[in-house]
Amino acid sequence: MAVMTSSARPLLNRRLAEFGTTIFAEMSALALSTKSINLGQGFPDTDGPEEIREAAVRALRDGLGNQYPPGPGVPELRTAVAAHQQRRYGLRHDPDTEVLVTAGATEAIAATLLALVEPGDEVIALEPYYDSYAACIAMAGGRRVPVTLRPQHGENAGFRLDLDELRDAVTDRTRLLLINTPHNPTGTVLTPDELRAIADLAVERDLLVVTDEVYEHLVFDDAEHLPLATFPGMRERTVTIGSAGKTFSFTGWKVGWVTAAPELVAAVRSAKQFLTYVSSGPFQYAVAEALALPDTYFEALRADLRAKRDLLASGLAEAGFEVFRPAGTYFITTDIRPLGESDGFAFCRALPERAGVVAIPNAVFYDHRETGAPFVRFAFCKRTEVLEEAVRRLKASAG
Repeated sequence: MAVMTSSARPLLNRRLAEFGTTIFAEMSALALSTKSINLGQGFPDTDGPEEIREAAVRALRDGLGNQYPPGPGVPELRTAVAAHQQRRYGLRHDPDTEVLVTAGATEAIAATLLALVEPGDEVIALEPYYDSYAACIAMAGGRRVPVTLRPQHGENAGFRLDLDELRDAVTDRTRLLLINTPHNPTGTVLTPDELRAIADLAVERDLLVVTDEVYEHLVFDDAEHLPLATFPGMRERTVTIGSAGKTFSFTGWKVGWVTAAPELVAAVRSAKQFLTYVSSGPFQYAVAEALALPDTYFEALRADLRAKRDLLASGLAEAGFEVFRPAGTYFITTDIRPLGESDGFAFCRALPERAGVVAIPNAVFYDHRETGAPFVRFAFCKRTEVLEEAVRRLKASAG
């Protein structure tokens, strides 16, 4: 039944008018209706470690977290997050004042931007960017300013940041930089020199920085993840966002966190308490145990995903795509122009019927969609046999 109003004013807040149903919902529905292999949405098709799943069951049975957990998160998880940051990166955080547990990284991003951005503030983000960035900046009343990662073709194909373009994007209205590394969807991992330049710029222009580091453990080959907060002058101005979903393959648990100086955490907590308030009670205890897993777990995770990356990347190249082999995340960006295609939306909407595979058009991650039009993203966080079948179908459809 249609909703009647007394005026012609649209029902949806004008800040969100540009955001409709996500492409992920559309493509997942296509995958179901065509019985296609879904390499679009980034979630694993197997669960994470059995001992961590059992830890969640044990927490449920023991009554841990079945009622409202503490607002900042259960102490066990906040302590585990702080220990992880110190063990991995040498970053010391007080679990009581410098760690905040959130409903996944998505809520962490939303709460952080709602807390730190005033209407009219400019937020610089690396384009292409995760779709919630644009929506959260809009909800905060900010103005997003994209700095585009540019494709490099040839032997060292990949997407790189133009530091001069980043510097030129900063104005007197810039409030913060929103940095994502390892980067979704391109798979770029920012280098130490790039991170140092970003840190120098933030200090020079007195900017806040929000870093989305949810793929921190998913880096390959010679790439190394370095938190921006470890660079000089950044500890007090950086909000670092992490998540259990990508690292432990329990994306449905929605357990994320923020680490930052006390003043920044207090600000983010002020916004977060009016979003979900609390979430994921029993799962917080399980994630606390997951963060303490030995290095062998993280090494095996990287080795497994690296092999899957190579399998899918080689298959896509053999099917005629130009492949940008990622240094991190579990996504591969491809260029469809060698296939005689240039419209990623049309290509992805036709691919399920043509090949029985679903992918995502990268254009949805750009402000100017024509910039991302020829690029298509595939996820490789699937079972090996699923990827092998997807490759077989793609190669067959290419003739």
